[in-house]
Amino acid sequence: QVQLVESGGGLVQSGGSLRLSCTASGIIFRNYNMGWFRQAPGKERQFVARITSGGYRNYADSVKGRFTISKDDAKKMVFLQMNSLKPDDTAVYYCNAQYGNQWSGNWGQGTQVTVSS
Repeated sequence: QVQLVESGGGLVQSGGSLRLSCTASGIIFRNYNMGWFRQAPGKERQFVARITSGGYRNYADSVKGRFTISKDDAKKMVFLQMNSLKPDDTAVYYCNAQYGNQWSGNWGQGTQVTVSS
C-alpha cells in the first residue's frame, strides 16, 4: 500500500516561491502517475498537477505557467515548484499516486502553504 510524505510548505509573501517534495513508498514508483492536490479551508480538495509515468505533465488552469511538477524515479520523489504565488494558493497540499485511472485512497498528512498579501 502506498505511503506518501509531503514536505516543503511554509509561509511566503505574494509573488514568492516554494518547492514542495513528496516521498512515496510501498509502490513500484516508476509505474505510477504522480500528482499534487490542494485543499483550502472550507473547500473541497482540488487537482493541481500530474506527471505520468512517462513524464507527460498536465496542470489545473489556475496554476499553469506558475507551477512545475517533476519527479525523480530513483528517489521515489515528486516535486512541485511553485512560483509567483498568490494568496489564493493558500491551502494544504497533498501528493498522490495514480495507477491506471485510480488515485490512491491513502493520503499523506499534507504540507501547509500560506501566501500572505
